[in-house]
Amino acid sequence: MSIYTPKELPVIAEKTGIDKANYSWKKTLTLGMLAGAYIAMGATLAVFVGYGFPGISEQNPVLPKLLSGLMFPVGLILVIIAGAELFTGNNAMLIPGFMNGKIKWHTVLKNWALVFGSNFIGTIFFAYLLVHITGILSHAPWQESIIHTAVLKTTQPWHVIFLKGIGANWLVCLAVWLGLTAHTTTGKIAGIWWPVMAFVVLGYEHSIANMFYVPMGIFEGAPVTWSAFFFNNLIPSALGNIVGGAVFVGGMYWYTYIKLEKKD
Repeated sequence: MSIYTPKELPVIAEKTGIDKANYSWKKTLTLGMLAGAYIAMGATLAVFVGYGFPGISEQNPVLPKLLSGLMFPVGLILVIIAGAELFTGNNAMLIPGFMNGKIKWHTVLKNWALVFGSNFIGTIFFAYLLVHITGILSHAPWQESIIHTAVLKTTQPWHVIFLKGIGANWLVCLAVWLGLTAHTTTGKIAGIWWPVMAFVVLGYEHSIANMFYVPMGIFEGAPVTWSAFFFNNLIPSALGNIVGGAVFVGGMYWYTYIKLEKKD
C-alpha cells in the first residue's frame, strides 16, 4: 500500500488537530499524562543503555549518544501508535487548522497549556515512583550520568537552550509528520525512529524529555534547584520547541501545500 504524499499530510494534520482541539479537558489531561509517562519510559531506556558501557564509551564518545538515540524513540512510538497527547507534537499538529481559521488561537493555547502540564505530571510520576524509588538509575554508572545530564542542561546559556529547542522539535515534529505518511505499524515506526534518534544524538533540547532528565537528576542528588530547572531549561526549551514545531513544520507545510496551492 502506498504512503500519503507530502501534499496530503497538511490536510491529515489539520483534521487530526481539529479532533485534538475538540477533546474534553478530562480526555486531554489523561492522554497528556500518558504521553509524559511514555516519553519518560523512552528516556529511562536511553540512559540505561546509552550510559551502561563506560569503559567502551571513554574511547568512543559518540557511542553513548548513539545508543541513547536508538532507545529514546520508544517513547514517541508509544505516543503515536498507542495514542496520547504530547505538547511538542501538538505544536505542529494544531497549526494547519489554526491557519485555516478552523481552530481559534485561544483554543490552541489552551490545548498546549493543558497538555504541557499533564505531560509534566506523567513524567514526574514515572521518574519518581518507577525509576527513582525502584533504584533503576541509582547506581554507577547511571547515577553519575543522570546527575551530569541535569547539571549540563541547566548551566548552558538561555539562548543556546532556546535554539537547541528549535532543533529538537523540528526533528520531533518531522517524526510525527513521517508517522502520518504510513498505513502500517511498521511504516510508522520507521518514520518516527530516525528523526527522533537524530535529535538525541545531536544533543538538542526537548522540553518533555527534560521533564524527565532534570528532575531525575535532582532526585538522584544533582546540585540543581527546581527554579534553575524551570527558568534555565524548561522555559527556553519549550519556547524553542514551539518555534521548531509550529513554524518549521506545521506552518511551513501549511504554507507550501495549502496556502500556495489555493493561489495556484
